[in-house]
Amino acid sequence: MFQTINNILVAIDDAVWGVPLIALILAGGILLTVRLRGLQVRKLILALKYMVKNEEGGHGEVTSFGALCTALSATIGTGNIVGVATAVTAGGPGALFWMIVAAIFGTATKYSEGLLAVKYRTVDENGHSLGGPFYYIERGMGAKWKWLAKCFAFFGMCVGLFGIGTFSQVNGITSAVQNFFDPNKAWTVTIPGIGTYSWAVVIASLVLALCVALVLIGGLQRIASVSQVVVPFMAIIYVLFCVILIGCNITHVPAAFATIVKGAFNPAAVTGGVVGSMIVAMQKGIARGIFSNEAGLGSAPIAAAAAQTHEPVRQGLVTMTGTFIDTIIICTMTGLSIVITGAWQVPGLEGVQVTNYAFQNGLPFPSQVSSFILMLCLVFFAFTTILGWDYYSERCLEYLSGGNLKSVMTYRWLYIFAVFIGPYMTVSAVWTIADIFNGLMAIPNMIALITLSGVVVAETRSYFTRMKNGQLK
Repeated sequence: MFQTINNILVAIDDAVWGVPLIALILAGGILLTVRLRGLQVRKLILALKYMVKNEEGGHGEVTSFGALCTALSATIGTGNIVGVATAVTAGGPGALFWMIVAAIFGTATKYSEGLLAVKYRTVDENGHSLGGPFYYIERGMGAKWKWLAKCFAFFGMCVGLFGIGTFSQVNGITSAVQNFFDPNKAWTVTIPGIGTYSWAVVIASLVLALCVALVLIGGLQRIASVSQVVVPFMAIIYVLFCVILIGCNITHVPAAFATIVKGAFNPAAVTGGVVGSMIVAMQKGIARGIFSNEAGLGSAPIAAAAAQTHEPVRQGLVTMTGTFIDTIIICTMTGLSIVITGAWQVPGLEGVQVTNYAFQNGLPFPSQVSSFILMLCLVFFAFTTILGWDYYSERCLEYLSGGNLKSVMTYRWLYIFAVFIGPYMTVSAVWTIADIFNGLMAIPNMIALITLSGVVVAETRSYFTRMKNGQLK
């Protein structure tokens, strides 16, 4: 019976995350790129400047940088380490090429999401902001589309509680801790009615649940303040070690780039026939890239709506830097490390083991030190993802409940409880359900982005015309 249910869920998951959805997200990004005349490339330097220079006197709950870090806290996660490794091993090195291509178009999608989030948000007399796809669907497309907005909010709430925000991240953290401190399960404890687990898992789950509770009880301001410290620090540390790895193997870099480009169009030439189709390389790279940077899923604009700003375009520019940082920098670094060291070709390795092999064999440190560095990055990346997705799902519930803060507080404690029991949830159906809801979020969001693309273009032209005429502060 259970196997039948699981097979049905897997079939639904394959249908949701099949070629049509990936094509919809990619086509939306291409459309927005064309209509905005490549704004994500032309205005990247300005966007990076705005990223570190907060707007003064804007309405909202957190600074523009705080909103970006809240969004990055959810996107920079296990996907940057595990997802890239999965894409390269399944689709060959060419998958990295298509991941970057998708990210370039996805940057225009993220820009549009951030712009619309600020344009159609609500800010009450206490400065409390609420916005995101549910509001730009309802207010931008019209009240008759409110049902679509509610669908998005429901899917977003489920993703946070049942998967990406809790179980999958917690399992990633506890597995990383166990693999480093107690790989052979030498120290175990039996929990009645649940099973036997390593003490490393039990202790890690308790510490994690406590840390999550201490941050979440403080609300958005505390999530943003923690994210502003942890996200940049861990991202810089991870990129730094990837740069060291690449620098120590600099003579292999030209060949690695050649392998990536050749593998994008003729995978069989570099995989020995294991991956023979360019379509497979494209699908794996694009799908993992979307999963990592969440461009088109509609999550980041929920954080962008809380930014202290008067200008939707300005926040759109700040928001789009998230895709640049997440995929074009961090995922590329991971992928290069894997290709340079040949980790993707080692039989029997999968997921984080691939990246771990790359670190152990590419860094000029003892293997234990390299593994410890990767474990720390995984733990902190996953921890911040837990925080970011709690914020997203709470805002979705706030919209669904009409601003009932009691239901939001109840949900917050349920979320903390889900984090606590996460390490003991081993049913594969849980991850499949989460993946389904994650994909379903993208459908209403992409419909709205394509429908409102004219609004995005008009707002963008107005902003840069005012900037040219010196009308902006």
